[in-house]
Amino acid sequence: MSTLCNDSHSDFILLGFSDKPYLEKVLFWVILIFYGLTVSGNMVIMLVSWLDPKLQIPMYFFLSNLSFLDLCFTSSCVPQMLLNFWGPEKTISYTGCAIQLYVFMWLGATECVLLVVMAFDRYVAVCHPLQYVTIMHSRVCVQLAVLAWGTGLVQSLIQAPATLRLPFCSHRMVDDLLCEVPALIQLSSIDTTYNEIQLSIASFILLVVPLIIILVSYGAIAKAVLRIKSAAGQKKALGTCTSHLLVVFLFYGTVTGVYLTPKDPYVPERGKFLTLFYTVVTPALNPLIYTLRNKEVKGALMRLAKKRWDF
Repeated sequence: MSTLCNDSHSDFILLGFSDKPYLEKVLFWVILIFYGLTVSGNMVIMLVSWLDPKLQIPMYFFLSNLSFLDLCFTSSCVPQMLLNFWGPEKTISYTGCAIQLYVFMWLGATECVLLVVMAFDRYVAVCHPLQYVTIMHSRVCVQLAVLAWGTGLVQSLIQAPATLRLPFCSHRMVDDLLCEVPALIQLSSIDTTYNEIQLSIASFILLVVPLIIILVSYGAIAKAVLRIKSAAGQKKALGTCTSHLLVVFLFYGTVTGVYLTPKDPYVPERGKFLTLFYTVVTPALNPLIYTLRNKEVKGALMRLAKKRWDF
């Protein structure tokens, strides 16, 4: 029997782990806990960065951007995941899917560029400390942040419409946890070579190129740190970079597994778990990484808590 296809804007069905209802119940509570950590942790980072005068420097300006980004990024998909995991209904409207695709692509691409901007900030701080204030003044920081957010928006406005113009089969069953480009391309009923090439080019520009830039930056940082004679100086320089580098590996290590690695038909769950990791786990871990490994953030938290207590 042939499968009928049409262009109507009917609902999609997000299959997720629907064949494993017991796993869905476990994931519901796990994701709910991580989402709570994401919201509270990133809100704390933003408030501390904005309220503490000692953190009014470029590093924490970009960190507050990352926290706001992670908060929006995970909120663009987690509520729908929780609804799907809690009950038998797995549908998402065409409009809801389109909005999720636009927002998810915008924020995901923005994070790729923002992590490069943060690596550049650390490069200037370690390799050119005397010129740091001159190079990274407030106007440049705002321009770099706008560049990151604007690049993500442009990518979303290019890739999302091209994906949504594809005709989809009438069953409209998306074998994924959310409306992502790879899953929607796979669902289409026509030749998607153009979309796949477009996705490959975008993935190279926004994943491979930024990762290379970040690694080159940290290579230069490592050389600069080795030239520092005092152990205390080396430790201080490395302390400002290790947190960011760990965040980079967590994000890129999972995103590249979804967008650059061919999908294994024998292990379809692998991509879904990778999606869960970079949409749910990583945004929750980022505040913990920056807080636990950063004396300035911990000091700011203690000062704010003391002011609150004295008040």
